[in-house]
Amino acid sequence: MLLIIGTVRFPPEKLAEARPAMERMITASRAEPGCLGYAYAEDIIEPGLIRVSEAWQDEASFAAHAASDHLQRWRADGAALGVHDRKLWRYDRGDARPL
Repeated sequence: MLLIIGTVRFPPEKLAEARPAMERMITASRAEPGCLGYAYAEDIIEPGLIRVSEAWQDEASFAAHAASDHLQRWRADGAALGVHDRKLWRYDRGDARPL
């Protein structure tokens, strides 16, 4: 299992405009084979801060996601909407189990 955890920032005044682009990205990503979870969450304290969490079954499913058309569109949408301070970390986990 691969986990992608991190944050991105939008100018706070662009959040309303960014929500449809985020929804498109989440919906398309969740429909991909091997996607175990995909979410964006607005930080309550810091306007414009979006928390990112992704879980992928394996390297192949993550690689397919990285090459997807909707990821390319998301990057273009994000650039147009002023995404900045992108900080994402990848964690490789082989021993995932429910608590």
